[in-house]
Amino acid sequence: MENVVKFKDVHKSYSKKEVLKGVNVAIQKGKIVGLLGPNGSGKSTMIKLMNGLLQPDKGEIEINGMKPSKETKKIVSYLPERTYLNDWMKVKDILEFFNDFYEDFNMQKANKMMENLKIDKNEKLKTMSKGTKEKVQLILVMSREADLYILDEPIGGVDPAARSYILKTILTNYNENSTLLIATHLISEIENICDDILFISNGEIVLQGSVDEIREEKGKSIDALFREEFKC
Repeated sequence: MENVVKFKDVHKSYSKKEVLKGVNVAIQKGKIVGLLGPNGSGKSTMIKLMNGLLQPDKGEIEINGMKPSKETKKIVSYLPERTYLNDWMKVKDILEFFNDFYEDFNMQKANKMMENLKIDKNEKLKTMSKGTKEKVQLILVMSREADLYILDEPIGGVDPAARSYILKTILTNYNENSTLLIATHLISEIENICDDILFISNGEIVLQGSVDEIREEKGKSIDALFREEFKC
């Protein structure tokens, strides 16, 4: 199966601290992949490298065979961990902005998700709760017809009752021929939707492969393995 993401011996340091230590990863097209690790393990650095927001000190990264660039931004839909939208804007204005900016933005899909999540398009972001703002940002990301969706902690900022609803929104609105990469430390919430997982610890990939094969081989859940690995 063709790969959509490749890391080849990727190193990255901040000042003198090495954050990624020779990462080698291949992510196949059409998969839902969990990028799992505790805070500070290197998840966000990997994501920023995929999006061209950082450059590796050593090694190569490919997205659909291309180095991260303007061209790869056209096929990658990225949800950062922190909200980046302007508070003074109304939701309907943000939808129009995304519709103008991204050729693959599906306004019909966005409007349907807004209705399902009961979000008022005439409301300004500054009057919304943190959780609602994050839902708006998720809708914008999932309304694109991208080849690769990269979601950094998509359920970290919402209450437990809303998490399953958010995951359902993600699963019912991404293109099934695309790849979905979810970075999180909430393993139990996403374990049953992932095809593959990547465990990262101290800048190194310590476990990767099929969820079903790993569970069968280890005789325990991915969540239990994670807790064992990271003592949490």
